[in-house]
Amino acid sequence: MTEPTIGVLALQGDVREHLAALETSGAHGITVRRPEELDAVDGLIVPGGESTTMSTLLSVFDLLEPLRARLKDGLPAYGSCAGMILLASEILDTRPDAQHLDGLDITVRRNAFGRQVDSFETDLDVVGIDGDPVRAVFIRAPWVERVGSGVEVLATVPDGPAEGRVVAVRQGSVMATSFHPEVTGDRRVHRLFVDLVRAA
Repeated sequence: MTEPTIGVLALQGDVREHLAALETSGAHGITVRRPEELDAVDGLIVPGGESTTMSTLLSVFDLLEPLRARLKDGLPAYGSCAGMILLASEILDTRPDAQHLDGLDITVRRNAFGRQVDSFETDLDVVGIDGDPVRAVFIRAPWVERVGSGVEVLATVPDGPAEGRVVAVRQGSVMATSFHPEVTGDRRVHRLFVDLVRAA
């Protein structure tokens, strides 16, 4: 596959930034708002945003069950921040009616690092990414409290009050980060996902 077509779930969040990152990472990016657009992609990015709002919109746009079905069938997916929350199999500190996609066998805690004012940046060593550490931007971010047996931890917070917390994971062809790589100009996380899509 030379240039995979990767969708960005375009219900809310950093859609433009992810599309731009895909275009410079060897993929063709399209927006996904309808089931037929989902059918046309080789992989999907679930961007940041507000996870409970996004879960409601997935139902409104009739995407929840088609997306769950495609993930079950092996659709490669990448979630950043709220996208990580939506891809999880269990979510702590969320509304009782919030939906999730069961794409990763993980338990995540919403807003684990605190409120907007507690947003921060740090350098992370990420498994599968060579060279300098990845500059990670955390904005009202979740962290992973439990990883299932089939889940690989790709990065943990190196120091500070959240030292050791899991912030990047992969299970098969699904990966997620607590942080927002689309806002920094460093395209290595997106290239890692594009490679996953190609391999799948």
